Parts: sequence; C-alpha cells; structure tokens
Amino acid sequence: MRVWTSFAAACALAVGAGSIAVAKESAPAVKAIQQMSPAEMERVRTAGAQILFWSDAQRSANFRAMEAQFPGTTAKAGTPRALHKGAALPVSDAEIEAFMTAQNVAGLMVIQDGKVRLERYGLGLGAQDRWTSFSVAKSFTSTLVGAAVKDGLITSVDDPVTKYVPELKGSGYDGVSVKQILTMTSGVKWNEDYTDPNSDVVKMLSVAVKPGEDPNSAYMKTLPREAEPGTKWVYKTGETNLIGVIVQRATGKTLTEYAEEKIVKPAGFEGDLFWMVDSAGQNVGGCCLSIRLADYARMG
Repeated sequence: MRVWTSFAAACALAVGAGSIAVAKESAPAVKAIQQMSPAEMERVRTAGAQILFWSDAQRSANFRAMEAQFPGTTAKAGTPRALHKGAALPVSDAEIEAFMTAQNVAGLMVIQDGKVRLERYGLGLGAQDRWTSFSVAKSFTSTLVGAAVKDGLITSVDDPVTKYVPELKGSGYDGVSVKQILTMTSGVKWNEDYTDPNSDVVKMLSVAVKPGEDPNSAYMKTLPREAEPGTKWVYKTGETNLIGVIVQRATGKTLTEYAEEKIVKPAGFEGDLFWMVDSAGQNVGGCCLSIRLADYARMG
C-alpha cells in the first residue's frame, strides 16, 4: 500500500442509485415543518418504490431537482470557502470524457492539498446545480451525531437506542446501542436489495402511520433479530434513518437546521442544502439530501 503524504479527495456524481437534554420515556413530538398535501404525503410514502425504480432518463432529469419531486427542508449557505485551482491532473480530456460517459457521471471533482485539480460536468449538470446524494447523506447524519455528543445533547453513543426512540422497546432493538446503529451491527434482520420491490429498503417508509408518528420506528420495530448486537454487520439504510430520528429528537431541530449550524456554514458551502422529509416531516437520515458538486468536495 502506498502512503500519500498529502490529502486528496475526489467526489463523483452519477446517475446510478445509491451510489438535550436526554430523551423522555415517551416519544417526543415531531417538529412540524410544513403542511403536506395528500399528494405530497403519497409521494413521500412511496418514494423508495419510485426513486429506486426510475429509468436512467428519469434519474438524469430528477436527481438534479429532487425539491421539485418531493417535500423537504433547506439549510442556507453562508460565506463560501474558496476552492483554489491547482495543477491539472495528467489525464487527457478524452480519457476523462470517456470515463464519464461510460459511468453516466454528472459531475467529477478531485481536490488535492485544498486545490481543485479536476472539475468536469456531464448530463447537462452545471456548477450551480444540485444533485441528490443517496447514501452520502449518511456521512452528514453521522457527523451530526458527533456534533450532538460534543454539544451534550446525546449523552453517549453507548446509550441504548430506546433511550431516544422509546417506541422500539420490546422489539429487536432492545439492548442495542446508538453506536451499534451507527455501525450497522444491531443484529436486526434487514434486506437492502434495491432491485427487490419487497425489500426492507423499499418498504421502510411506506407504512401507514398516524399524523406525526415516526414511520421509521413504526417499520423497524417489526423486524426480527437474527444475531446478537455487535456481532454481525449488515448494511441498513433504515438504521441511519433511525440515527436521523435520534439527532432530531436530541437537538429539537430538523437535520437541515442542525446541519446549517454544524456543517454547511462552517464548511463554507456556496449553495444551499436541500434534504427530503418523511411522512412525519423529519429529514430522512439515510439518504436524500442535495447539494452542489463543490459542496460535496468541501464536506470531503
């Protein structure tokens, strides 16, 4: 393995999918963000089935404008952090274009030592446009956990998840810690098959819930345990959704409000951040934020 003495970060956007106070013993009220119409509620409830099974043409058209498709909240940009130009990478334009075409890449940026060495756009995307994150959002949500711990709003990642999401008591999440949710080692059974319309990742937000009820815990509490907590890793978008619920309950803020304070403005984003919400009006922790290519690079 070669050890690099300088920091390098690369960010690519493609058409393929997927690339406090202490909580009380009753479920805290979810902060209302807006009144959704029945049509918006239905789009939110069926978002997984819609987005995961879009054609490439639909993805190319919609991934740049998710706010036109689904309700959500916005974190406002502040003073931009400058990204200065560096020496161009020793790669020909033809090679870069061939790669982007083959991979359906909408944006590609490489930063080394704080300087931009490569920046290219495709599929009609521009530098001022946003593109959806899919699971890159998980890194934003887990970063906000760290901020909430530092702020003393989450006591410890060793706390049981039921301390913050008491609706999960009596389910497979009994005895599971916040850390085990963060590392996806809860031992709870899960299917993340994006091609299967009956998989958990497709169905997780589609459950019918009462107004204001958390659809994440409503679905997750129905899942059986298949291993002891901490002994088996399985990739689970639903568990990062639960992390988003924990952060929002612990801070009393939407993820966009807390991200604006802890990520967007400190990192010097040049554009606003849009984040989709679920049927309870909570930002979806496991996916679905949209920012500019350069702001993904700033986060990196």
